[in-house]
Amino acid sequence: MVDFLGGILVKTTLLLAVIAILIVVGVAVYYLLLAPTREVAAYPQKPITIYVPWSAGGGTDLTTRQVASYLQSKFGVQINVLNRVAGGGAATMYAGAKEKPDGYTLTAITIELNIFPHLGTSNITYSDFEPIAMLICNPATVAVKADSPWRTLDELLDYIKSHPGELKASGTAQAGVWDIARIGLLQAAGIDPEALPWVPSAGAAPAIQELLAGGVQVVFVGSGEIKPYKDAGQVRVLAIMSDSRIKGLEDVPTLKELGYDFAICGWAGLAAPKGTPSPIISKLAEAVKEAYNSQQFQSFLGERGFVGRLLLTEEYRKHLEQEYNLMKVLLEKAGYIKK
Repeated sequence: MVDFLGGILVKTTLLLAVIAILIVVGVAVYYLLLAPTREVAAYPQKPITIYVPWSAGGGTDLTTRQVASYLQSKFGVQINVLNRVAGGGAATMYAGAKEKPDGYTLTAITIELNIFPHLGTSNITYSDFEPIAMLICNPATVAVKADSPWRTLDELLDYIKSHPGELKASGTAQAGVWDIARIGLLQAAGIDPEALPWVPSAGAAPAIQELLAGGVQVVFVGSGEIKPYKDAGQVRVLAIMSDSRIKGLEDVPTLKELGYDFAICGWAGLAAPKGTPSPIISKLAEAVKEAYNSQQFQSFLGERGFVGRLLLTEEYRKHLEQEYNLMKVLLEKAGYIKK
């Protein structure tokens, strides 16, 4: 009888132990699998911060703020746009890539992400991000003050060629997209890029202010960034580096019209740190797509002279990969890196 009761006790103890283990495993599975899924489904539950690597008032900043306004209304949480201008944009994009991959810190990435690694100024690439959406791809423009003596691009280029080093240009960081625009134009015109020295800036907005103050004589900036100053009669836009003329700047000739075979645009978009859950990326991408297609955003593009271009997630990633390899070739031609 004692052996019988003892056997039952042992079996009961084992059963209770098994039940306890199953409960522990069940709780673990819930927290490992189900709880995160519920958390993602409820995303976002707190404020989101978006790092902008360029100064306030530039194309990336203005575009990001437009989208942030839409997302804030849609999600019902605060969207904080934080301008962190450091290291010519490289330091900010690096910081954004290293944030916690939970969807609460995003980064406004730009074409410079595919430039910096080739120069050794940053050790992050597009592969350190989860792309959400490209929003704009603004063609470069060449502009001077409205009261400058150069009324056409050829007049300006002739002066640069005959007075090398006298004039200065600005637009963004050294080897940034607008600096590449300067080099591409001068090379297409058969002029040594050193004939028009580059003055690095924290973005298009401060570069334009430097132009108006007389610190530089030429700026290479995006179409949307220069349009308000053209409309105000403060600058003269001599050319645009696009395949065709664009809305809002219809009177500005393209380089190809003027006989120079070169075009370039500076894009901007949103990305999250690598490892951010794919459901969060998908949710953000869908919301950004809605923002892009909204009347408010499309009106913003038209009013500013920005050129919209929507690429989502994997399509955006493919673009980044292809452009990364192309930029290496362009930088070699520009003399910034040796073959």
